[in-house]
Formats: sequence, C-alpha cells, structure tokens
Amino acid sequence: MVSRSRPAGGTSRERLLAAAAAEFAARGFDGAKVDRIAARARINKAMLYYHFQSKAALYREILRQMFGTIAAAVTAVHAGGGTADDQIRRFIDAIARAAEASPHFPAMWLREIAEGGRHLDDSIVVEMRRVLETLGAILHDGQRAGIFGAVNPFVTQIGIVAPLMFFSASGPIRERFRHLIPAQAVAPKREHVVAHVQATTLAALTSRAPEAGGRQAARRQRS
Repeated sequence: MVSRSRPAGGTSRERLLAAAAAEFAARGFDGAKVDRIAARARINKAMLYYHFQSKAALYREILRQMFGTIAAAVTAVHAGGGTADDQIRRFIDAIARAAEASPHFPAMWLREIAEGGRHLDDSIVVEMRRVLETLGAILHDGQRAGIFGAVNPFVTQIGIVAPLMFFSASGPIRERFRHLIPAQAVAPKREHVVAHVQATTLAALTSRAPEAGGRQAARRQRS
C-alpha cells in the first residue's frame, strides 16, 4: 500500500509536493483531500494555497516535474552519443531510475491514463513530447546505421514504459499477496525488469532492420 508516513524534511513546498504525490497515488485526483495533504506536509491550508492556487495546480506540478525530469534524463542520453542500441539501453534505464526515485508516480500516471488524461495541460504534454522526440531521434540514428528497422516511436515508447510502470505500480499488490503467488513474482529486482525490457525492445528493433530481414529471407529460401 502507499506509505502513510509524513514527509521528513525539506521546504514547505517540497513537503507539499511529496505529501500530495502520496495522496494522489492512493486516492486519485477526485478522492484526494487538501486537508489531508496539508496535514501530511505539516502546514496549514493557507500555505498550500500560497504555493499552489488549487488542488489541480498542485497535481499538475507533480506530473510536470516528473515528466520534465524524465525528459531531461533521456535528452542527456541522446546527447551523450554512442551506438543506437546502447542509447536505447540507457534510455530505458533512465526512465526506470526516474520511476524508482518517485515511487508514487507510476500509480498517479496509471490513474490519469484510466481517466483519459483529463487533468493534463499543455505544459505537461510538452514534456511528454520531448521524451518521445528523443526516442524518435535515437531510433532514427539506428535506422541510418542499419541497426534498426522502421518503427513507430510511439509504439516503441509504449512497449518500454508499460512494463516499467506496471512493475512499479504492482509492488504493493505483490507484497500484500506474496504468500499466494510464486516466489519469483514477489520481489524481482529493478535491474532484472530493466534488462528484460532492454532485451525485448532491442529484439523488436533489430528484427526489423534491413540486414536482419535479408538474413531471414535467405534462411527461408534455404529451408
């Protein structure tokens, strides 16, 4: 379950963001209460509204910061150069590390997806776009090098993000029912999930490469 511990230190704004993330992850936007957020952050409601004009503004700031962090991390991956396949590995690892550093984010984001993104605004979507554009640039590098075939960046992004978010968000369920599910499903490590996503993503990308297609056709002709 989502931790009910109060945010430790930090400024009042930082405590607010941490408390709100826990509240939104546990109850969704509609179920979250400003009173509970303020109490968890150890501030009064007036201070909450001093920092943020509304509950919606607070909610959007959490998502904006998270997607901004991810966008900056993956942009740095592409700027760092290297082969396209190595960039894909680091791209995936960067997203996984960002999700791990903000444990309430996966639950918040899955709730928002289920609600059709009705609380998003342009500033959040711009950060999301940066992530997708960076992935597109990496895929383009791989296509030019003959490593990757032509793929849809959005479809590739879904294949990367979905298992990472599901792994993080399902942690409380796996812990709660650990006595009923196979041991290997209870506590897989983040690096194991990352390695799996890296392997499956690269397998899909390289199988579509022109060279890979040529080799497959040759094998079919010989068989």
